[in-house]
Amino acid sequence: MKTLPLSVNPPLFIPFIVAGDPAPDVTIDLALALEEAGADILELGVPYSDPLADGPTIQRAAARALDGGMTLPKAIQLIGEMRKKGVNIPIILFTYYNPVLQLGEESFFALARENGADGVLIPDLPFEESGPLRELGERFGLPLISLVAPTSKQRIERIASAAQGFLYCVSSLGVTGVRETLPETLGDFLREVKRHSRVPVAVGFGISAPEQVAMLKEVCDGVVVGSALVQKVEQLAPRLQAPDEREAAVAEFAAYARSLAAPLREAYSSR
Repeated sequence: MKTLPLSVNPPLFIPFIVAGDPAPDVTIDLALALEEAGADILELGVPYSDPLADGPTIQRAAARALDGGMTLPKAIQLIGEMRKKGVNIPIILFTYYNPVLQLGEESFFALARENGADGVLIPDLPFEESGPLRELGERFGLPLISLVAPTSKQRIERIASAAQGFLYCVSSLGVTGVRETLPETLGDFLREVKRHSRVPVAVGFGISAPEQVAMLKEVCDGVVVGSALVQKVEQLAPRLQAPDEREAAVAEFAAYARSLAAPLREAYSSR
């Protein structure tokens, strides 16, 4: 069982941003801001033209990044640049399988390790077909993060027993996106997953407000926030790309991220 070099104990704040949105150098600034704001793990999304699991917000971000020339190798190399600039938290590379296949599975893991990645998440790779890639990741010391959904009832124990790094629970069916409410059955689902898991259990998809984070902190080990942060980047994009406004825009982004992390930090400090 592979574990990530986590800097703190759960509950974990795991933000998601898209590599190259709105520009590669801005992505580095945002990563630094997220670490300063309390991120424990960063999920770096690789833009893809057919992102099956992503809603409109992340699709638009991926399109902007692709228009700017971002690719899987460039996204991986961006992690190396983040490390040089001082990003120290674990970074999980979130990518679809087709770009990995095109690059070559072994080349993908070698490049990821060389640039300081700490794990890989491939949302369109079914658990039942992930064995060879999981073994390859083990060779390179990069955990392959598993996803488990509410529809996985008959598979929870099997997926949890093989989980590496942390186990990513999908809060609800459908694609990513900001949601005003979360399913009433989510707590029961998370408790069931935790009963079988030997690694931290994090939940994502639709989590977009401090109140939702506060509600979930007692039933999981971490919270993934993606669309809400990507939406904030979209709102700030013109300022983030203006040299005289970038610093203030990054500070505004960091303040928003800090508000999302606050309930988890409060839970940690009270233990």
